[in-house]
Amino acid sequence: MKANELQINNFLQSPNVQFVIPVYQRNYDWKIVECKELLNDIISVETEKRGTHFIGSIVFVHEGTYSTSEVKELVIIDGQQRLTTINILYVALYRFAKENNRPNDAERLYNMFLTNQYVQNESSKLKLKQTDNNSLAFKAIMLGTEKGFVSFSNVTENYNYFRSYIDENNFETILKGLNRLIFVEISLERDKDDPQRIFESLNSTGLDLSQSDLIRNFILMDLPPRDQNRIFETIWNPIEENAKDIVKQSSLVSDFIRDYLTLRNKKIPNKNNVYAEFKSLYSNKKEDAYHQELENIKSLSVHYKKLVNPIVVDNPSIRKELEYINRLEINVAYPFLLQVFEDAENGLLSNEELIKILKLIQSYAWRRFILGLPTNALNKIFMSLYAEVDTEEYYDSIAKVLLKKRGSAKFPTNEDLKTALNDKDLYNTQPKNRNYLFELLENFNNREFVNTNNEQITIEHIFPRNPNDDWSDDLSAEEYFLFKEKYLNTIGNLTLSGNNGALGNKSFLAKKEMNNDGKEEGYNYSRLWLNSYLKSLDRWNVKNYEERLKIIYERFIKIWEYPNIVIAENEELEEQNLFDIDSPKNKKLEYYIFENTKVEENTIAQMYCNILRNLYEKNSQLLVSNQSTFKITKNPNDFRSPQEISNGWYVEFNIDSNTKFACLKRLLILFQLEDELYVKYSSDTDNKSEPSRFSIRKKYWQQLLPLVKDTDLFSNVNPTKDHWLSSGAGTAGVTYTFVISKTYVRIELTILTSSKEINKMYFKKLLYNKENIENSFGDEIVWEELPDNKMSRIKIEMQGVNIFNISDWEVMNSFLVTKLPKFEKAFSPFIKNLK
Repeated sequence: MKANELQINNFLQSPNVQFVIPVYQRNYDWKIVECKELLNDIISVETEKRGTHFIGSIVFVHEGTYSTSEVKELVIIDGQQRLTTINILYVALYRFAKENNRPNDAERLYNMFLTNQYVQNESSKLKLKQTDNNSLAFKAIMLGTEKGFVSFSNVTENYNYFRSYIDENNFETILKGLNRLIFVEISLERDKDDPQRIFESLNSTGLDLSQSDLIRNFILMDLPPRDQNRIFETIWNPIEENAKDIVKQSSLVSDFIRDYLTLRNKKIPNKNNVYAEFKSLYSNKKEDAYHQELENIKSLSVHYKKLVNPIVVDNPSIRKELEYINRLEINVAYPFLLQVFEDAENGLLSNEELIKILKLIQSYAWRRFILGLPTNALNKIFMSLYAEVDTEEYYDSIAKVLLKKRGSAKFPTNEDLKTALNDKDLYNTQPKNRNYLFELLENFNNREFVNTNNEQITIEHIFPRNPNDDWSDDLSAEEYFLFKEKYLNTIGNLTLSGNNGALGNKSFLAKKEMNNDGKEEGYNYSRLWLNSYLKSLDRWNVKNYEERLKIIYERFIKIWEYPNIVIAENEELEEQNLFDIDSPKNKKLEYYIFENTKVEENTIAQMYCNILRNLYEKNSQLLVSNQSTFKITKNPNDFRSPQEISNGWYVEFNIDSNTKFACLKRLLILFQLEDELYVKYSSDTDNKSEPSRFSIRKKYWQQLLPLVKDTDLFSNVNPTKDHWLSSGAGTAGVTYTFVISKTYVRIELTILTSSKEINKMYFKKLLYNKENIENSFGDEIVWEELPDNKMSRIKIEMQGVNIFNISDWEVMNSFLVTKLPKFEKAFSPFIKNLK
């Protein structure tokens, strides 16, 4: 066996060589998404002049020194997907050159990379030799006859993608990028090496880098040694320590980064794609924004430690609610809670409000469990929930968003619960759910905590699972049937007991009055709240069951409250599943969520095109092979108004919105993605609706930003829906911030690194120069260390204006635009000296 690092170009242009894909290899199955990633890597390695880009290894078997064949056959046993894809890309480049008056380029590509120019045997002509249907597809793209090739093949689909992308502007860039690709060539010699054993070893070593390993390497690898050590000690090592399960001593860094990316991008990355998503965000690691974001990630990791290890939380009330969220495994709420806890640390909400929010999340998730609503809807809800938070009405804004959910995302009402509790089997459910239910029911407003997880306390059926003959005498035949078949495992018939074994299948009175020398006692002697009503009864029948169910229900809705928030009739609803939402006629979109990705788009037509393209990229064969479900062809003349989706495939576009929705529903069923498309109509659709606070804020920022002069601050900042807008001050963790509210407008210097100690140190350094700064600014400035919070701030403020009163906008604009350059000039010299 020989292993060498080579340029892929040198490998492909070896003379009289044929790369053979044997029949036992899996089919060529790379799709457009993988091709797109490879092409992006090829272009970026050239445009960024990064030297080389490593694409992995190619393992092949050759026949040894004494082969008498006209060409040397290299049988590919690992790496065929990459090798085939690069060959397809070279065909696309060759065809572009041939069709665009580049004869020299076409000849060079054809003879050096695609064919063995001087061989006589036709079967040895192509350098890539495939042995299945893909060989016909590959020959078709070489000859330019792919349009007549009717069979579906990823070879032709990927060729069409590459060919549609290549143009005069990027042709040379792609060629040069290909020159920078390197791989490890592993050459095996037949009869000397064991290819199968080596192949198994390569693919089963268990040494694949984790997503967190890749991210760590990305952050640290190309830094000078001194900076590597600093970033590792101050940023990465704290992240690794925080993102860890303390009990299991297992790393959760990949999970944490995934939750961070979900919060940041409003998109849930695939678990195997966390590194790629992270890397795509930071093309320039030298920018201040990148280092600021590393500080932010470190800061959020502190809260992640609390979420996964509630034991580290000092406040007992917060710790208890986090333990409950952990026990219910509401992990999908972590991205949302990361920022909520960060806001709490910065004083934007009190501990009391934080506890209310943690209870709200439990109420929402637990009520949905009782109703049997799908849990996968929670992913999309919590993915984008923080974007709807109004920090001026923190709890209320979150509750409103959840209350406006409909369909499979709804917040179950008290009436919903009353019906569900009468039917829900709460005995045959996961132990964690049973334990949670009984612990909270028993301990509500109980000053003396009862440990319902005590192994001596077990769940007792009042009407037993295997009743003795006394129950037939005590109940009518109809009641006996109802208890046996309908009510047996519902909460109205369940209680807790320390004597479950002794109570067994006895009659109700025997269970109630049992007392064996004070050791085995019945309901009359129980201190548990769940048994208090039973003490007053002489018999257990349907009437008493219903009364007890009512008592438990009333306690239930006090524990898992329905938010006491009024939703105005004209307030817009939140996003809904495509299968639940009203007709789209005369509607505009605000956004849609497809497969855990939120897309802001205002036209149904564009959403329709986007979804079709997503489905095509996901599985083009499934889309184009089901003509009875959805008509898509390569002939634009088949339609009145053809619209190209991808790679020369067309659909009819002259259809109304209702028909577009109907088509999408059929396709989502075909792709088994019924729960993956959520749609939010714009409030502007309904003229009765008042513009939301978010849209008003965004409109304010849109009109303000062009007015900012005499400073580069905010020049690269986009309008948002938030009540604040920040611009970097040149030091990580320090920003200039505009704040707008119902009562004031403010400019502040926000000091918010991941470390409270550093923030206070920066504040004190600036405060030391207070006189010089205020003299430069020409007025007094308000200095707020905020000793109880992580952040500190220094601000100037105008009171008596309201963002929601448009007549105030002019004076607000004047304050911000006039004061900002002076504010920056006063602080800038001293900010540079903070580090």
